[in-house]
Amino acid sequence: MRQLGDAAVWHRYSLAQRILHWLVALLVLAALALGGLIGWYGFEGLQDRFGDATTNALYTWHKSFGVLILLLMLLRIGLRLRHGRPSYAVPLPPVQRIAAESVHGLLYLLLLVMPVIGWWATAAGGYPVQLGPMILPGLFPENEALSDTLFVWHQWLGRTLLLLALGHIAAALYHWRIRRDGVMQRMTFGS
Repeated sequence: MRQLGDAAVWHRYSLAQRILHWLVALLVLAALALGGLIGWYGFEGLQDRFGDATTNALYTWHKSFGVLILLLMLLRIGLRLRHGRPSYAVPLPPVQRIAAESVHGLLYLLLLVMPVIGWWATAAGGYPVQLGPMILPGLFPENEALSDTLFVWHQWLGRTLLLLALGHIAAALYHWRIRRDGVMQRMTFGS
């Protein structure tokens, strides 16, 4: 927070940017959790453990979250281009600024690339690409070997995304609870 006379000014993202940030964050956590479950058990393991209906629902939810993340990230990029980003109330040291910009850039990149690779892998495997009950166009021809390779990439990118997200959360908590420098307030809703 910066003092201007008697008024306190918070450096914040627009309301739409903040809403999208938290909505994407929730969807990413859910997609990563489902992806982890799918990766751990595999299709047959999920069927044995939870049955056909639950297994199909887990896959549908995972794919739907991925499509929603892609759509919301495109919207986030549009809003970022339109509104920009707020300055820091307290300037970050150069190392922290470079780290923050690098992690944010990688998060944005992964949140665009991962859903596209998931979509491509799904379509190449001959499986339906879904958004809830809607079946979306596959957009890519079937190719089982390519599908297998893309699913491996999708898993590794998911692990990378998890590590980046954990680092992002840790940095946010550090700025909120230890430095108390207003960085966290850029993305919060309270006063």
